Parts: sequence; structure tokens; C-alpha cells
Amino acid sequence: MKYFGSTWMSSYQRRFSIGFAMAFVLGMAAIQAAAQTPPNIVWIFSDDHSYQTIGAYDGPLASLDPSPNIDRLAREGMRFDHAYVGNSICAPSRATLLTGKHSHRNGKYGNQGSFDHDQQQFQKILQKNGYQTAMVGKIHLSGKMQGFDYWEVLPGQGKYYSPDFVTENGKTTYPGRYVTDVITERTLNWLENEREKDKPFMLMVHHKAPHRNWHPADRHMDLYEDITIPEPANLFDDYATRGTAAHKQDMTIEKTMSMKGDLKIGNKTPRYKKRNDWFAENKPEGRELVQWKYQTYMKDYLRCTWAVDESVGKVLQALEDQGLLENTIVMYSSDQGFYMGEHGWFDKRFMYEESFRTPLLARWPGKIKPGSVNTDLVQNIDFAETFLDLAGASIPDDMQGESLVPLLKGETPNDWRDSLYYHYYEYPATHSVRRHEGVFDKRYKLIRFYGRDVPEGEEWELYDLKYDPSEMNNVYGNPEYSATVEKLKNELSQLRQLYDVEDGKQ
Repeated sequence: MKYFGSTWMSSYQRRFSIGFAMAFVLGMAAIQAAAQTPPNIVWIFSDDHSYQTIGAYDGPLASLDPSPNIDRLAREGMRFDHAYVGNSICAPSRATLLTGKHSHRNGKYGNQGSFDHDQQQFQKILQKNGYQTAMVGKIHLSGKMQGFDYWEVLPGQGKYYSPDFVTENGKTTYPGRYVTDVITERTLNWLENEREKDKPFMLMVHHKAPHRNWHPADRHMDLYEDITIPEPANLFDDYATRGTAAHKQDMTIEKTMSMKGDLKIGNKTPRYKKRNDWFAENKPEGRELVQWKYQTYMKDYLRCTWAVDESVGKVLQALEDQGLLENTIVMYSSDQGFYMGEHGWFDKRFMYEESFRTPLLARWPGKIKPGSVNTDLVQNIDFAETFLDLAGASIPDDMQGESLVPLLKGETPNDWRDSLYYHYYEYPATHSVRRHEGVFDKRYKLIRFYGRDVPEGEEWELYDLKYDPSEMNNVYGNPEYSATVEKLKNELSQLRQLYDVEDGKQ
């Protein structure tokens, strides 16, 4: 019996060991397969949403709690503190997003004119690598979209109320609806009902808001009603030490912002009745009028971004409800920054910080350390490469940016860039911002304004952001900075060579 028992136990142990080993192998294979599953990518993009009005950036408006759902991305993921654009205007920014190239390489210099959809774009490559691709919302590039399995986009700038959308099959109108809500609903419908459940996906959610002229949803009209929005210290900037471009622009709250179109004085829609009644009774003038215009602009702007923030929350909830949240990277950004009264301005275009810099937040469970902050120099030429890298697809050599994936994982490559190139082309045009190019190395910013309506064809400005973060003091002619100017001019020349900027393409 002892021998028999010993033999029986040995047989049992062998069978158990084999079964355990098989289970272990299968379990490890499942874990490995999950780890190798390409992540879904959700790219949420707004129009003119400034980093100053996102709570996670802890600016003067953070106490208003203007973006709780967007802030969640920073809390559970990464906040980029030095994300910038290459050309601060809507359509060129989107062209860069799709192509991974600066304006002079993708051919989209300004808002006017066509865009070559036939050129290489990241979503076309994703399709070839097994991804399902979808785009909903504002793209601001005329012509038929390519590389998207599903697309429903606004024509041009689009409308806040009763918006039209263009699809592969023609135009659809949503009477009586608010544009942010429609974009959100069409996004959720694709996620829940139209995507192929066995494929990884790239979903681009592009909001019109908060683009000028800032029409909020009716349900948000009372937000911030009894709150005084903090004014920037340079709301009444006189542009002392600045050049022709700052003095001759046409984007001031005082002179450019229109009473009717922007501030809705005279608008008979019931949502603006209280405002019109107050204005008719009080009739502010001079400095008080500028301050009233600032308050009214900011409140409408923040009411528009509130709807965008609601949308972010709904998208995150939908991903969670469908069991997708853990294997999906969610990124939030804007096509550029925007002036919230700094220098007395609204709009963008300049290389000055508020329009040059853009928000960038990313949430990627298991890959991004929650609550992390990145301070490397990143730019919108990097986004296409990042999407391709996330998908495990090859990045074409002619794309001009770098993948942000190492940064997302907390690893900065030793050869990461230490300066950025910027180039704005659209002049003469709306807001009369002169053409300019420049270089930024995180501390110093050298800007060259050039061409038509610039005295002697060229003017330079230099800012030391360590001591002058608001860029109020142009130190270009200061002898103490002569070595810095020489160094930055050399860097600018090298960047022009790196990005193949031809002298004729200015």
C-alpha cells in the first residue's frame, strides 16, 4: 500500500503540475496579450481654449473651478507645462496636427485657401495599421476628409446654434441644438453604436467652442453672473518698448471687440435681455467700458468652455461604461492659446506666450504616473508622430516632430530639443498682426517681425521670461543681452535649416 500510495501521489502531483503550468502559461499569455493590445486613442481638441482658463494650470482663474473634468485628466495623468504651436491660427494648426509638419511643409499658411488632403496624414497610416478612425466636430479644412472611417465635421467655422455638419453623404442640420452638445452626442453615438468592437480606434473630438464670438448654451447663461473675473495686470498695456506689430495690431478689447457681434448689445435673443437692460441703464464709458467689456467677454468665454468640460466628462463616462477606459489614452489640447485680456487683447496669432502656448493634458492608465508634470519643450508638430507611436506604426521620415510617448512614460530622451521654431504668415488679414518668426528656448524668446508694413522691412524683439514672464520689456537693444541675441539668431538659423524653411516661403 505504501508503494501504491506513493505511486498514486506522484501521478497526481504530475497531473497537478502540468495543469498548473498550463494555467500559468495561459494566464501569462493573456496578460502579455493585453499588454501588447494597442491602446485606443481619444483626442479631444477645442478651439482657442487658453491654458489660463484651465484649473489644472493653477492660474489666477483656478479658484473659479472652470474645468473639473479636464482637470481630472491632469490629476489622473500628465500636465504639459511647455506645450506650444508652430503657427497660432486655426486652420494651420489643424493641418499640422494631421501631417506632423510645419505650415511651410504642409502648405497651409493661414485660414484662407485650400488644403491638400491628398498628402500624407497620420490617420491614413493608422488605418493601414488596423485602427478604425473617426473625426467629429470642427476641422476648418475645406474639402473632403481622407483617412477617416467615419467623419462628421462643421463646414468652416461652424455655428453655435442649429449647426450644420458635413458627412460623406452630404449635409445634416440640427435645428435648435447647441453645437457642443451635438458634437458630444455624435461622438457617443459612434462609440456606442457604430465602431467595430474588435478594432482599436482613434477618435478625434473637435469642439468649435470657445471660438469667437462666444455664444454659450442657454443653460449656462447664469454661470459667473455674480462673480468678478480677475483682471490681468496688463489689461491696459501701452506697449512701451514693443515694436510696430504690437502697436499696430487690431485685436484690442477696447477698440476691436464689437459691442453687437462680440458682446451682444442689441441682440434680441432672450438670453441676452438682462445684459442689454443693464447696459442701457448704466452706459459705462472710458476705462469702465473696457472693464465691462472684459468681464462680459470672459464670462461668455468661460460659459462656452463649461460646455466643453461637460463633454469631456461624458466621453470619459462613456469609455468607462463600455469597459474601454483602462486601455485608452485620452488627450486634451487646443489648436492654440488665446489672450484673456493680457496686453488688452483677445484672439491669438502672436508668438507672445498666451497665444504661442497651448494646454496639453493626457491620461493613460498604467503608463502615465498620475499627477505628473512635464516641463520639456513640446509642439503641435509632435502630435501625429505620437499617435503613430502609440499604435506601433512606423513614423515617416519627413514628419518634423517627435513622439511624446517617452515623455508620457516619464522618460526624456537625452537628445530632446532645447528650442522651438515659430512662424506666423497671415498678413495683411484679420487683426493685422505682422508676419513674424522666432525661436524660444524656455527662457529667452527672440522674434523677428518682417515684410510689409514693418519699418525697414524688419524689427526684432527679445524677451527674458525669467525676469519678465508677461513679456512687457523688449530687451533686444540692451547691450547686456548682446551675446544672447547672437546665440539665438544662430539657433534660429539652425532651426530654419532643420525644418527646411526656404527664404521664399515667408
